[in-house]
Amino acid sequence: MEETTNSTTQGFNNTIGFKDIYVYSDLTTIDIANLVIRNPDADNSISSSVETIIADVKHRGDQALLELSERFDGVKLTDIKLGKDDIATIASSISEDEKNAIDIAYRNIWKFHESQLHAEGKVETMPGVTCWREVRAIEKVGLYIPGGSAVLPSTFLMLGIPAKIAGCSEIVVCSPPQKGGLINCYLAYVASLLGIEAIYLCGGAQAVAAMAYGSESIPKVDKIFGPGNQYVTRAKTIIQSTSLTAIDMPAGPSEVLVIADETCNPAYVAADLLAQAEHGADSQAVLVATSDVVIQRSIEELKKQIEVLPRKDIAAKAIRNSYVILAKDLEEAMEFSNVYAPEHLILATDRWDKLIPKVNNAGSVFLGNLTPESAGDYASGTNHTLPTSAYARSYSGVSLDSFVKKITFQHLSAEGIRNIGTAVETLAELEGLHAHKNAMTLRKD
Repeated sequence: MEETTNSTTQGFNNTIGFKDIYVYSDLTTIDIANLVIRNPDADNSISSSVETIIADVKHRGDQALLELSERFDGVKLTDIKLGKDDIATIASSISEDEKNAIDIAYRNIWKFHESQLHAEGKVETMPGVTCWREVRAIEKVGLYIPGGSAVLPSTFLMLGIPAKIAGCSEIVVCSPPQKGGLINCYLAYVASLLGIEAIYLCGGAQAVAAMAYGSESIPKVDKIFGPGNQYVTRAKTIIQSTSLTAIDMPAGPSEVLVIADETCNPAYVAADLLAQAEHGADSQAVLVATSDVVIQRSIEELKKQIEVLPRKDIAAKAIRNSYVILAKDLEEAMEFSNVYAPEHLILATDRWDKLIPKVNNAGSVFLGNLTPESAGDYASGTNHTLPTSAYARSYSGVSLDSFVKKITFQHLSAEGIRNIGTAVETLAELEGLHAHKNAMTLRKD
């Protein structure tokens, strides 16, 4: 895409390293379409690598997993499975303050997801014809918990809690091994809260393949959950079309879009952008602001805040992968946001309530200046496993519904046969399906 320039933006101090600052009204439809593309695999190098890994795991099982752990994680393992006693020992090292923080998150996430439990009533569509749905848990689910540059016990909570509430009979957990060949103590503590008796030391695309096809150690599952890098996301999309295993959604590198007007706090805006940028170099943090003053002050805050971050270098790379949009008003800002379809959408404005009806495409929305995205990432109760790369146009985030199936039931009485029979016979006949008609006719006689 040709870079857009405008006199309004040329005076901005963009030394923080944003890819560019664009004026929305100057962008063509093609410009916008190119801007909203995230993490492309133009040369198919990622797909090719992932396909090779999947094939290797499918055919060689545990041996492939052990070799891939040594290759990608730098850890030489003799056993992929970490058992209950080892998990308990590792979890015992966590401090009381850390336990309390995880416990608060656990309770809030449980409470929010438990509220999604409800039974549907029976509906008599006509006299003698009764239809209804009943919920059944997906029996075997696989949870992928990332553990690369950052270990995410919060993701374990977000996936494990709805799986437990739903009543899934088998919960298989995979997470990359740490350098010592074990798992992080926080993951171990979450496993103990959830009653998980085993964690499989396996990460990346190979973990997805193992859960999709099974190995000597890792059971095959019916559905795989969890976010990851581009390789994990690509592996999930491939196995969904080549195996009998479903996935929750494409949930790849993290992203945020912040809409800010003159009522925002630029320090908060900068902090929210950096909170996503520190996830990884392939993350994206987009600012859409209604004034050049807001943009300039937010960039100044970014410059100050990034300097003290332990993950400064990672955040800086992500910012260079990100950009700023100058919109004329909040309506125009929302127009761009709905095309971008962000994983996380922050409405940094006192007028957030007016924008709620205009939000069509977003994974999770954070309202007002006092609602940071990190609240949802950890402890407010909502789920942080969300669609990325514009998949929020068609996917929801993980919820209790993600872990269940809804099966329809129907029952016809003699009265129902009399009432619906002729309609069924006529419809079957006009479609030329006479055995269908006969199945009803026999019951009418």
